[in-house]
Amino acid sequence: MDMGQYLELFIEESKEHLQSLNQQLLELEKDPQNMTILNEIFRVAHTIKGMSGTMGFSKIAKLTHDMENVLSEIRNGKFSINTHIVDVLFQCLDALENYVDCVINTGAEGENEYTEIINALKVIIENDGVVLDNQVQSQVDEAQEVSPQEVTESNLINDIYTQNIINKAMEQDMLAFKINIKLSQDCVLKAARAFIVFRTIEEHCEVIKADPSVEDIEDEKFDFEFTVAVVTNTSKELLEKEITNISEISQVSISPLTSKEMENKEEEKSDGQKITQSTENNNVSKEEKDEAESQQQTVKPRTRKTVRVDIDRLDNLMNLVSELIIIKTRLEDIDGTDQNLRYGEAVEYLERITTSLHDAVMKVRMVPVEMVFNRFPRMLRDLAKDLQKKIKLNMYGAETEVDRTVIDEIGDPLIHLLRNSADHGVESPEIRKANNKPEHGTINLKAYHDGNTVVIEVQDDGAGIDIEKVRNKAIERGLVDKDIAESLSSKEIMDFLFKASFSTAKKITDVSGRGVGLDVVKNKIEALGGIVEVESEKGKGTKFIIRLPLTLAIIQALMVMLGDEKYAIPLSSIKEIINVNSDEIKLVQKKEVILLRDTVIPLIRLEEVLEVPESEDHENKQITIVIIKKGDKLSGFIVDQLIGQQEIVIKSLGKYLSGINHIAGATILGDGQVALILDVNSLAL
Repeated sequence: MDMGQYLELFIEESKEHLQSLNQQLLELEKDPQNMTILNEIFRVAHTIKGMSGTMGFSKIAKLTHDMENVLSEIRNGKFSINTHIVDVLFQCLDALENYVDCVINTGAEGENEYTEIINALKVIIENDGVVLDNQVQSQVDEAQEVSPQEVTESNLINDIYTQNIINKAMEQDMLAFKINIKLSQDCVLKAARAFIVFRTIEEHCEVIKADPSVEDIEDEKFDFEFTVAVVTNTSKELLEKEITNISEISQVSISPLTSKEMENKEEEKSDGQKITQSTENNNVSKEEKDEAESQQQTVKPRTRKTVRVDIDRLDNLMNLVSELIIIKTRLEDIDGTDQNLRYGEAVEYLERITTSLHDAVMKVRMVPVEMVFNRFPRMLRDLAKDLQKKIKLNMYGAETEVDRTVIDEIGDPLIHLLRNSADHGVESPEIRKANNKPEHGTINLKAYHDGNTVVIEVQDDGAGIDIEKVRNKAIERGLVDKDIAESLSSKEIMDFLFKASFSTAKKITDVSGRGVGLDVVKNKIEALGGIVEVESEKGKGTKFIIRLPLTLAIIQALMVMLGDEKYAIPLSSIKEIINVNSDEIKLVQKKEVILLRDTVIPLIRLEEVLEVPESEDHENKQITIVIIKKGDKLSGFIVDQLIGQQEIVIKSLGKYLSGINHIAGATILGDGQVALILDVNSLAL
């Protein structure tokens, strides 16, 4: 059976489960006694195990299986959650994410066994939840017996996983048996008796499956009979003798086990049932399975970006497409008698449908920023530990929806800003206490809609930005003359923070000091058609504000003429349009400006910047200026002619023309002509 067709489903569901596991582990660390959270973590780990087993990813199944062992001991009250255990579980999460990334890139889980993490899980069990940093690993390596916890829920591991173990055991001249044990009807403590049976079996064998599961057996959720699959070097006769000697055993039946036996009776009950085709593998020959595994290891999967869509939105799309079919038929049926009237009505109707269809498609592309936000609590947790700080992250507006293309690009800039706030912003607990602040610093991550833009804020209650320190650093690096620097406003001084390689950190660490961060943020946000601003008050904190377009696919634009060429300016960046006489343009420091309502606005002659041949002389005539707003700053674009407002579809220039200065893309107009879209952020002063 070709499992490759289910690879994308496995990847998408694994990502969701790993995201859930990350959130639940963070919650568990805050509330270690909450059994509901613990049970959810166990369920997620169990589901990933079932899914990975179905796909033949045995390393993922093994790791999640060992996680279950630790979680089972905690659920059974053997020991309690502590910081060390949470750290190890987070290491498991990182390993699982690496496995999934490897599956995405290669179609296979890779060669890394993460032995150190698996050993750490075993040490936790052996030491009743105590993790010692200097634990001698040789004790783990010498432990060859398989504990009862290691077969917990093993009957839910799919048949591919079980069959692979049996096949490999047989290749090593080991024996595989199916052991059926019946307890006496007068047995009072069935679970205790079953435990003794398991311990006896494990002295001679490696248990690979139990039916029912070991957890159910320990909870006495079985009659008086259970079955165990094992691989061993011990003879059938010796095994039968050892088990029969246990009291309250009425019958022991041992038979050779082939890879097609021990069918997984519980498969469709497991949480991994979303991939249900695994039972078909019982009828697949060994050669076919080996061929499938070989293909899986060598062929890189074709993975695509996907987005989950509310079914109501899809229903709306379907209805609108149906309307398009109706209007198409209507247009075809128009005859010559009343052609003009009916044609006009049809076109008007078509316009309404296409507008609605456009809105519907836009909504389908929209996804909540929660997809990005959910990765940050774990990052801040680890960062706070590294920095020896106490930091609380509050997230607001995670349900705010943004175009999927924006979501894919916004993650890295936000990581830089959050790391900057944690390192530069929030002070150490000692300093905060000395300044009459709570020991826990607070970072607020907020998202909300503002008109046709989405705003994301990263705000901390730390020390704020030391303006004089930034000013002196800018002078020291030669970014500005000392005399000019003294006259700059606080906001202008803070803009130096976005210069490449600019850092005020006293020493280089793993977190900061190399000057890489805010310049990357600025470049990335502006590449998305957005802007980033910073507000700060010394001693109170700092706020970074990111403004992004809701979508990068379809925008409202102002079409203008430069010479004989048409250009598009995004409407969201335009504040107003004015006409001035040429004598109203003044020179300040050899640069053209105009005075508009007591505000000095620098001018940009687009024809010169874009090297467009001038159509005529601009002197002694009315000049059209498009006022552009970039944050709090205004700039004026001089254009030859206004065409009007138009909705345009943004098209990429392709990899050969990418990186052209001042051009954000292109669009195809109704008459078939191509118009370039201006990159306002790179043009505005």
